[in-house]
Amino acid sequence: MRAEVVRRLKRWQSTALPIVQAALAAGLSWLVATSVVGHAHPFFAPIAAVVCLGVSLGQRLRRVVELVVGVSVGVGVGDVLISVIGSGPWQIALVVALAMSTAVLLDGGAVIALQSGSSAVLVATLLPPSAGGGLDRMVDALVGGLVGLAVTALLPANPLTVAHRQSKAVFGELATALRGVADAVADGDAVQAAGVLAKLRGSQEAVDDFKTALQTGGEIATIAPIRWRSRGDLARYEAVAAPVDYALRNTRVLARRALAALRDNEKMPVVLPDVLRQYASAVEILRAELAKGEEPRRARAAVRDAAAAATARQLGGEGFSTKVVLAQVRSVAVDLLQATGLTRAEAAEALPPLTRRSES
Repeated sequence: MRAEVVRRLKRWQSTALPIVQAALAAGLSWLVATSVVGHAHPFFAPIAAVVCLGVSLGQRLRRVVELVVGVSVGVGVGDVLISVIGSGPWQIALVVALAMSTAVLLDGGAVIALQSGSSAVLVATLLPPSAGGGLDRMVDALVGGLVGLAVTALLPANPLTVAHRQSKAVFGELATALRGVADAVADGDAVQAAGVLAKLRGSQEAVDDFKTALQTGGEIATIAPIRWRSRGDLARYEAVAAPVDYALRNTRVLARRALAALRDNEKMPVVLPDVLRQYASAVEILRAELAKGEEPRRARAAVRDAAAAATARQLGGEGFSTKVVLAQVRSVAVDLLQATGLTRAEAAEALPPLTRRSES
């Protein structure tokens, strides 16, 4: 019971700031709409503020635009139709269908379609066209959205906190997978390799969360002046996201072919596990350097050393699967070097040839 309570408290703690932001924005938007704009019952203003902020961070600028557009479409379609066909069950169904269809045809997002439908319902039920509530609701939606953005700017989360946490998860997945494949190859254990591959197949979620965190952090750093200094560190993380994603994908291929090689009893180079473990160490160094805001020079050197060690021992192999594994070892090195800031051409050029050049 205690462990469950602790788990739920931690989950609440991770969403505490968005909850506070949404609550504050709801109250302030009502205050602004009543005291400044002069609307007597601006129920749509706090609704818009909460929808724009939500419980999760991210894409708030887009949500404001979608909300206002959605309300406009719903109010427009609802006002026109209800004034002609009246209000009733089938009229409500027709208005909602046409309003949401119009939003979809305008290439709107999910928020636009939903707000179009809900606004059409309000027009058809609570506030008929004669009440003049259509324009008021659009203004209320705009007030709520802008107040929500203002709260985000004045009470922002730290954009680097989530980025650090999600990057730790992604880099951890990659380092663990590389060490797992290394151990499976060293032990000649196909079952162990299958376990590594199964875990890697679920690693894309961590990558997606990492990219979402960076998108959220970038938005916060854009609209919150006190977080502008975070933009440089966020840019470094953004530059790393794609190469690390590719490294994970190539490691999945590596694990799959290593499993096939072990099942077929192919002989793999003795040095291969050591090279993969060095890659894993380089991944951890890269994560630490990014967290400190440092240029990832040590990680770059570690990848180069691992590739050089493999070449010095004439990394080679027999069998189709083994050759694919060795090709993926090279691809992962290129991905990791790109994550340290090199271009793809620079990364490929930085790696020595796989075999020694024959001495003349």
